Amino acid sequence: MKRRSIALTAGLALGLALLGAQARAELIEIQWTEAGRFEHAKPLAAGKFVEICGKLDKAKPVSWQFSAERALNFNIHFHEGEKVTYPAKVEGATAASGLLKIVSEQDYCWMWSNKSGQVVELKLSLIR
Repeated sequence: MKRRSIALTAGLALGLALLGAQARAELIEIQWTEAGRFEHAKPLAAGKFVEICGKLDKAKPVSWQFSAERALNFNIHFHEGEKVTYPAKVEGATAASGLLKIVSEQDYCWMWSNKSGQVVELKLSLIR
């Protein structure tokens, strides 16, 4: 009985660890070039999500655009304590663009989730 309990506990722990790894987002920090640009092009795995984040300055609005091979759920968000604010949010988008005016000097995140069963190529361009 003791062996079975240990095996069950170890199996449960492994299963939870794998589940946690699957649910985790890929987090990418914005690295601006000297020209004030950031580019990202990478496949987004089926069932996964990615966040591209960085601290933004009120004096520098950010022009952004993305494209994807298939529809993705997309948002731009930032946190103020427990409150989450969404300057942009689109369900099922293959492309979007805009000008983000910085209302609060916070870490802003561009986030996509791939609810499809296929890998989706994602391309993002940010200019400040």
